[in-house]
Amino acid sequence: MTQAIILAAGKGVRMQPLTSTRPKPLLRVLNNTILEHNLGQLDGVVDEVIIIIGYKGDMIKSLIGDKYGSMSVRYVEQKDQLGTGDAAKQALPFLKDKFILLNGDDLYFKEDIKNCLSLCPSILLGRVKDPSFFGVVNCYDNFVRGIVEKPEECASNSLVNTGLYCLDKSIFDFEIKESTRGELEFTDYIKSFIKNERLHFYSTEKWFPVSHPWNLLEANESMLKNMRVGIMGSIKGNVDSGCFIIGNVIIEPGAVIKNGTRIEGPVYICKDATIGPNAFIRANTVIGPNCNIGSGVEIKNSVIGSNSKIPHLTYIGDSVIGDDCNISGGTIIANFRLDKDTVKVVVKDKKVDTQRQKFGAVLGDNANIGVNCSIMPGVTIGFNAIIGPNSTVFKNVSNNVKYFTKFNEVIEENQ
Repeated sequence: MTQAIILAAGKGVRMQPLTSTRPKPLLRVLNNTILEHNLGQLDGVVDEVIIIIGYKGDMIKSLIGDKYGSMSVRYVEQKDQLGTGDAAKQALPFLKDKFILLNGDDLYFKEDIKNCLSLCPSILLGRVKDPSFFGVVNCYDNFVRGIVEKPEECASNSLVNTGLYCLDKSIFDFEIKESTRGELEFTDYIKSFIKNERLHFYSTEKWFPVSHPWNLLEANESMLKNMRVGIMGSIKGNVDSGCFIIGNVIIEPGAVIKNGTRIEGPVYICKDATIGPNAFIRANTVIGPNCNIGSGVEIKNSVIGSNSKIPHLTYIGDSVIGDDCNISGGTIIANFRLDKDTVKVVVKDKKVDTQRQKFGAVLGDNANIGVNCSIMPGVTIGFNAIIGPNSTVFKNVSNNVKYFTKFNEVIEENQ
């Protein structure tokens, strides 16, 4: 029996406010949650999946159930957030022998999983724009020689740890201690293992880490780019004759595209969404189920969560909008700084560089934006927040906060 462990217990603090209302693995890419995507990639490769749950774990159990495809699913709770090493070890009583371990909030692909399985014991490596946020892996002669966590200096093309391993349960025989963060890190098991044993590696270009909200844009863009759709069969909704559909566009059943709407692919429109009339949906946009996008709305390179309403004359660029949001008419979500610098976002009271020239805003679930608002690049607005009409928002707005600005009021910028 081949088993897999999926780590899905964390709070996903860096993804707030999107994770204020759900565990991070239940964020969506295209028309599927990250967790369901990974389960789909494991299906046919493993027999049983053990999901380590914690934060809002009941939501995961309710969605997935006790079987996914051909695989049985077992849940084990990590009651205290003591790190990835502790989380993975919670599955030890149920492990038979060889297992695959992966993060529940990154995107992996079946071919890479199979290749790692064939090289067991092994680790999957990838490349990112900024390796300093990851564990940089030193390799020699097809084997791993060391892992340096979040180095201050490293080459931009360095191979990094993706968090996917194929190992034997004896890995847990090693004793590890708390890291400087006060957590038990799974990589410390690996560091102990490679002192005396050989760990193979396989490198991939497909893995997508989803650490921050803007990573959702990157993941969606890549998945959209790789869509292989024919002209017949990709448009299953109702499209009025006066619409313009250009490029690769998927429109799911029940969606309605009204007269005068222009859609420039790649674009994914989920079931029961209503768009138009005279809307403009630009490339790399995903419109969630049951959304209502009204007249004169322009959306570019953005993710719009399910049941959200954007009624008319609104511009949204390079943004991530949660579920059940309402963005009133005349609102502009800006995505470009006049100084042409990359957009910074305040995360956990620290500025984080998105490394993007264009990035708009992040809205948590059920955020309500009044008419004629301006939201500046890099702003996050919490779930259940209310932004009053004619407001200009320069700084982050917390969950459940009502935010109003007076005419000509000067607000300190959070950039």
